[in-house]
Amino acid sequence: MAVSKIKTCCIIDDDPIFIYGTRRIMKEVNFCDEFIVFNDGQDALDGLSKIVDLGKKVPQVMFLDLNMPVMNGWEFLDEVLQLHSNIFENTSVYITSSSLDPRDLEKVKNYKVVSNYILKPITPNDLETVLNSLKN
Repeated sequence: MAVSKIKTCCIIDDDPIFIYGTRRIMKEVNFCDEFIVFNDGQDALDGLSKIVDLGKKVPQVMFLDLNMPVMNGWEFLDEVLQLHSNIFENTSVYITSSSLDPRDLEKVKNYKVVSNYILKPITPNDLETVLNSLKN
C-alpha cells in the first residue's frame, strides 16, 4: 500500500535556492507534515543525534546533497553508518545532486541505506515516486 503523505522529511543541503524550491514543491504536493533542514553533513549528524538522544523519531525520508562544506554527503553517510547506524533504521535516504559523474552513480551502489539517486532539481514527479516507494 502506497503512502499518501509522510510525517517528517529532512533536507541536507547547503543551497538555499534548492531548499526553498524543494520545500515549495513539497507543500504543493502535500508531501509531508514537517521539514527539518540541515546545511551540511556535520550539522545533520549533530541534529539527528539529538533527535535520537531525545527518543524522537528520525525523519522518514532524507534528501542528501553530496557536495557541501564542512562534511559532504559521502562523509555524512560513512560517519552515520559507523557511529549511529540506527538513525537509518526507518529512514529512506535519497541522494540529491546535480552531478552526472559516473563515479558518484557507481558509489551510491555501495550504500544499502540509499534508496535512490535523484537529479536536481526535485520535481513533483520525483516526490510522487518517493511516496509510492514507501510502504506502511
